[in-house]
Amino acid sequence: MRSIHHKILEQIRSGSGAALATLVRASGSTPQKPGSSALFGEQGLLAGTVGGGILEGEVQHIAESLMISGASDHFYFNLDSDQGSHGAICGGEAEVLIDATPSAHLSVLEKMEKSLSQRKDGYLLTGVSSVHNSGRNIRRYWISGIGHEDLPMDMDPAFKEVIKDHLKDAERYGFIEIDLSTIPHQLEMAYLEHIKPMPHLIIAGRGHIGKALAHLGSLLEFEVTVVDDRPEFASANHIPDADHLVVRDIGTAMGEIKYGPDTYVVIVTRGHKPDGEALRSCIGSDAAYIGMIGSSHKVGIVKKQFLDEQWATKEQWSAIHTPIGLDIASKTVQEIAISIAAQLVEVRNRKLKADAE
Repeated sequence: MRSIHHKILEQIRSGSGAALATLVRASGSTPQKPGSSALFGEQGLLAGTVGGGILEGEVQHIAESLMISGASDHFYFNLDSDQGSHGAICGGEAEVLIDATPSAHLSVLEKMEKSLSQRKDGYLLTGVSSVHNSGRNIRRYWISGIGHEDLPMDMDPAFKEVIKDHLKDAERYGFIEIDLSTIPHQLEMAYLEHIKPMPHLIIAGRGHIGKALAHLGSLLEFEVTVVDDRPEFASANHIPDADHLVVRDIGTAMGEIKYGPDTYVVIVTRGHKPDGEALRSCIGSDAAYIGMIGSSHKVGIVKKQFLDEQWATKEQWSAIHTPIGLDIASKTVQEIAISIAAQLVEVRNRKLKADAE
């Protein structure tokens, strides 16, 4: 798991101060959607964004102040384009919740970390209430499923019923606001965010392209696993951007992986034999993407073998992205890696759009 929430845990465990800012409401042409978050430390922005530009600069300034006072609060921003020569140009309004003490929610974040490490999704519930003098009190919960038994035991029964009714909406929209004024409760407002593990990019082969793609995949928020049978290649020193390194026979290792609709497989080994072994383990699976590099001649050899041996049907073979990557007339290693990464993003975004409809 590598996300802003993981970065929060790193910051907390290091003993360093931090403030978490979340865009909770937006109207007009704001640069980010509600649910976007940014983590700030003493050295400035650490991860994420609430929109960049002037808005993020103002939020950072406030966050630095709140880290000193320890008082969380809720802030309104007018992003009108007529605020002078240095004003925002997007227009609209934004409301940002700044949590000055994320360390207070360590146990909740660790529950979330455990779920995501097991590739299970869940819901981060943030409850907000006013403090008598000033500021806001923030309470967080991790909800690991949609059943009544998944809701925290220490949650008020009336609150549970309201939250349970909104879990499906959070799954559909990603982030929702819940008005609690209709129930007698000390919390005034709650925000419910559906959090999923990052899509899993499996790269079979740590050659030059595999290394470059691991770097790009990390930047593009994939959880990256690299599989290779050469210890001298598949090491943290040689491929630091991988979240997981598997040093084993490629065919055997790939055969032990669980492929699901959030799995993206890129096969870039050093020859058609290990390519075929890797492909055989995942072809016909539920993986969102399977791509294999190779010349027309090499791909033709592998295709013939798969169809002749009945390792795949014609329909299953037609689902493989080969030649791999978008056609950008790429020639260098870096260009080829970019073309593959662009195709991964294209497939991922198309899938996200279809899931939302």
